[in-house]
Amino acid sequence: MQTTGTTEDRAPLTRRELVVLSHLSDDVTLDDVARELFVSRNTVKTQVRSVYRKLGISTRAEAVVHARRLGLRQDG
Repeated sequence: MQTTGTTEDRAPLTRRELVVLSHLSDDVTLDDVARELFVSRNTVKTQVRSVYRKLGISTRAEAVVHARRLGLRQDG
């Protein structure tokens, strides 16, 4: 199990959740991410919800900031 992107009292992000997190940005839709990862939009939506819950966040902007902090995104 992956331990990157955790806080002490939250579950760690899985490898796939980290991949999804690295693909999120303000100008990318869930459909775009799903196409890139060869999965359904519903799969991405479920994984994004799980990421938000585990990180204690509720917006895409917060997810992008967190991805940058983890070094998953270089933009911006």
